[in-house]
Amino acid sequence: MNTNIDNLNSVRKPKIFNQSMSFVEGWYWVLPSQSLQTGEIKAVTIFGKDLVVYRGKDRRAVILDAYCPHMGTSLAEGKIEGNELRCVLHRWKFDAEGICVGIPNVDEPVSLKAKTWPAAEQYGMIWVWTGETPQQPLPFVLDWENQDFDFSLGSQFSIDCHPNVLLLQGIDTQQINLVNKLPLKMVLEKQELNQNAIIFSTITNINGKSFWLNLYRRFFNNSFNYSVCYWYGTTSIVSFTNDSTQLHIIFTTRLLPGGKTAGQTLFMCKKRQGILGKLINKLILKIGKKISDRLLKTNDKILETMQFDLKTPLKADLSIMQFINHLERQKPLTWESWLLVRSREREEEVREEREKREKWRDELVND
Repeated sequence: MNTNIDNLNSVRKPKIFNQSMSFVEGWYWVLPSQSLQTGEIKAVTIFGKDLVVYRGKDRRAVILDAYCPHMGTSLAEGKIEGNELRCVLHRWKFDAEGICVGIPNVDEPVSLKAKTWPAAEQYGMIWVWTGETPQQPLPFVLDWENQDFDFSLGSQFSIDCHPNVLLLQGIDTQQINLVNKLPLKMVLEKQELNQNAIIFSTITNINGKSFWLNLYRRFFNNSFNYSVCYWYGTTSIVSFTNDSTQLHIIFTTRLLPGGKTAGQTLFMCKKRQGILGKLINKLILKIGKKISDRLLKTNDKILETMQFDLKTPLKADLSIMQFINHLERQKPLTWESWLLVRSREREEEVREEREKREKWRDELVND
């Protein structure tokens, strides 16, 4: 019997999936909130672009291009004054919107602005939107808006594998059973939440016998809802839920040079009241860490030597193909420039901005 998916529209030449020089416009993790103190500046590189992130007196995280628009000095070497950042070289000062609000010994106004990027904090992490204006919310757990939850940060990890391929493991039903040896029987159903988010879900049973499996059953009984929600193709929320217990494991990743992955794990569950409730949640979050560590450890050597090429898709690969097709319909940006891939309109805007800067410099020299 031929089990190939003959009628599935596969992606022959992907613009985004598993590509080392493009990514989806969206929200991406920068660093843990606790690692950036008030009055501190840190240099980071996200998708090839050098940035600085600082926290002013109001404790708001601000993200700017890394270099001063005056002469290219690294703003990471600057100093925080209240909610503003002062460049170390000529003491130019920029506010949280990037506007130059002060230049020592210069009276005339200067219409220069440091480029800022939308920033947000959630789940103990600082996030950046890689476009001008956020078009979607931060990754969130479905039906958890305005609900209290407990969370804990897991470990950061890196792997010589593209984020898209790494996160596919959550919906590769063959691998879940055969490689990871998780005794779950599942047929996944797809639901597109919006342009940048897609969820795969099923109701499954826990089979097999071991200490950890018996512990899972104590919280989830024998049957539970399993789902994986993907945001921007690089953040996945793996959920195990039933009427009484909810565990969500977030794998948030970003692309490194050469098609590698930098990632951070987070664990979430609904807040419980009282001392006993806190102890139960602590144990649930520990179970989440156990699951994520096992998945990453089991797959790392396999993925690092893999050259992904789905030449002969089977019915069991349907969810993988749906994920790829969903990803390919999103807005692709270019590595380092963060410009829209093959966007003539944006290239024209950049050219006009460059001409304006050059005109301003010429006028300044002529004066």
